[in-house]
Amino acid sequence: MRLPVTAPVARDPARCALLVLAHPALHRSRANAALLDVARARPDVTFHDLYEEYADFLIDVEAEQQRLLDHRLIILQFPLYWYSTPSLLKEWLDMVWLHGFAHGREGERLRGKTMLVAVTAGGDVDDYHPRGMNRFSMTEFLRPLEATAHLCGLTWAEPFIVHGSIQMTEAERQAAAAEYEARLAEAIAAVRP
Repeated sequence: MRLPVTAPVARDPARCALLVLAHPALHRSRANAALLDVARARPDVTFHDLYEEYADFLIDVEAEQQRLLDHRLIILQFPLYWYSTPSLLKEWLDMVWLHGFAHGREGERLRGKTMLVAVTAGGDVDDYHPRGMNRFSMTEFLRPLEATAHLCGLTWAEPFIVHGSIQMTEAERQAAAAEYEARLAEAIAAVRP
């Protein structure tokens, strides 16, 4: 069951963070659900579920650009899929973060905002290093998003990464959620006027 989509909040200073969720199978993800519970409880976070809103992949570019403009902190939350983002998040970036809007000669509309990535990975942290199964660190897999933030003039916040999400116990999920709550509070405090 999908969570209801929250409508965009037009320049409400109390809602300074936009959480863009991209999870095609949220009903099967206990780790992402635990993270979302704490994020959705915050009055300063606007929740936006891409797979709920755009199951047909027909993205309303103007509405999405306005959502971005209305918030100072942009949080991208997703599971790592084949060392990258889920396909709809990539499509959203391609369609919404356009030349002339997000980057380019006259594309500075996102400049000065902050991007925080919250990613879950099924593999253990030991799998993400040169001698591990995946050969690279999570930081290296997130470089394209960091480069996107840089190109668009956003501050790149240290990513929030949950490893071993598939095998987590309930206690471990709750601990990760508490860490996420603290990370969100820190990131939101940093962008408040």
